[in-house]
Amino acid sequence: MAINRRKFIEGVLSGVAATRATGLFGQTPSQSAPALTAPTILKRKPRKNVLFIGVDDLATQLGCYGRPVHSPNLDRLAARGVRFDAAYCQFSLCCPSRSSLMTGLSPDITHVHDNQTHFRQALPNVITLGQLFRENGYFSARVGKIFHAGNPEEEGTDGLDDPMTWDWTYDPAGVDRYKEEPLITNFTPRRGLGSSIAFHRSKAQDDEITDAIGADHVIRLLKQPHEQPFFIAFGLYRPHVPWVVPEAYFNRYPISTIQPYPFDPSELTIAPPPAYWTHPTNFGMDIDQRKDAIQGYYAATTFMDAQVGRVLHELEASGLAENTLVVFWVDHGWQLGQHGQWMKQTLFEPATHVPMIFAGAGVASRGGVCRRPVENLDLYPTVAALCELEGIPTNLHGESLAPLLHNPAAEWSKPAITQVRRGKTEEHARIDGYSIRDERYRYTWWNEGRDGEELYDYRTDPSELKNLADDPAMKETKFRLHVALRATTLARGRMPLPRA
Repeated sequence: MAINRRKFIEGVLSGVAATRATGLFGQTPSQSAPALTAPTILKRKPRKNVLFIGVDDLATQLGCYGRPVHSPNLDRLAARGVRFDAAYCQFSLCCPSRSSLMTGLSPDITHVHDNQTHFRQALPNVITLGQLFRENGYFSARVGKIFHAGNPEEEGTDGLDDPMTWDWTYDPAGVDRYKEEPLITNFTPRRGLGSSIAFHRSKAQDDEITDAIGADHVIRLLKQPHEQPFFIAFGLYRPHVPWVVPEAYFNRYPISTIQPYPFDPSELTIAPPPAYWTHPTNFGMDIDQRKDAIQGYYAATTFMDAQVGRVLHELEASGLAENTLVVFWVDHGWQLGQHGQWMKQTLFEPATHVPMIFAGAGVASRGGVCRRPVENLDLYPTVAALCELEGIPTNLHGESLAPLLHNPAAEWSKPAITQVRRGKTEEHARIDGYSIRDERYRYTWWNEGRDGEELYDYRTDPSELKNLADDPAMKETKFRLHVALRATTLARGRMPLPRA
């Protein structure tokens, strides 16, 4: 099943013509791709379509991961595919993570360690995942945030997008961006809205909100006549802050049912100082404010799930589901008060652990649960292999998950690596942290050990309350993980860290 490019473009543009004529709430959203020049089409047999769904700042706070969050659509997707219970991001910050995921290369090769750097500064000729689909005769389309765009200030714009990746793009922006920001409750007012604990119970209807507008456009893409294969990437902005979604979604989570994570100041002595990013702890929020924040996060997550559900429903209704691979991924996790930490930019489990689901064409297992440690780096080689693409780069840092999609319990020896970078301090030009996760343990290494180490056993300590790095009984385990971490990160471009 595929899309004829001319009919596809004409159909989509006619579907959005009325919206673009008046603008979205007084603004004209970006139609980022220029004049829709089709790439060279290779003659080959029909291929699988791909629906590539990316979400911003979602921890494993979904019903299918055992959390008290209403996510019926993603739960159903997991039930008809494979849910990865031990998937990890490469970097717990948006731009480095997304650049790595879409190029299949580590942050130390992309040279993206912040939210301002574009990967093509260091890698002008790299072939991104969407670009590889274009070169294989697919129509590659993006709706919403796939590469980095500041959230919320760059909603409705291209942000740090990559035009070489796409044939067509659309950047939604709704009333949450253009009308309701002044109404937001902000518990950390000295921080920008994109890095603060902020929410608003919107009086708007679902279809006025950014992610719903994005879903509308994906649905229009799926409704077009299909004569050529497609790679459609749908990037949702929620549950990234600010949590501005209709009030009904907040009402799904009565405050009386919200239980903040317990925190004792003694937890700040468990790990080395660089491990902690939130200062002061819990951003100074009291218990009631933490409950409000968790409610907002849950509400935004359920709203996101509803928009994914609308797209998946259209995929089924259009008859495309049988020949479409659906991939659900997240750039990084999010902390909700564990260890007194919020948001991302740590190497604790909540910030590094991400949901990942594969379903549809090419996925043999139904309702499978894989507990092998995998990485976002594995997405590129997996999707490319399942779609039998030609010209797959040979230098990708991940491995195809295809064996685990057939048998989630198959042998798998590769661990997962996550890193983070802190800015300049009095002691160091910068602080780099690298963390390795296998099926049982996490070992974290700050500034090549000069600023400390962490070792946690998740079988006995799932809340990371006992650092075993200095435990003589764990010497052999720590050495094994240390050697694997050094070898893997060096192979992926890690350079010696600067001295103070």
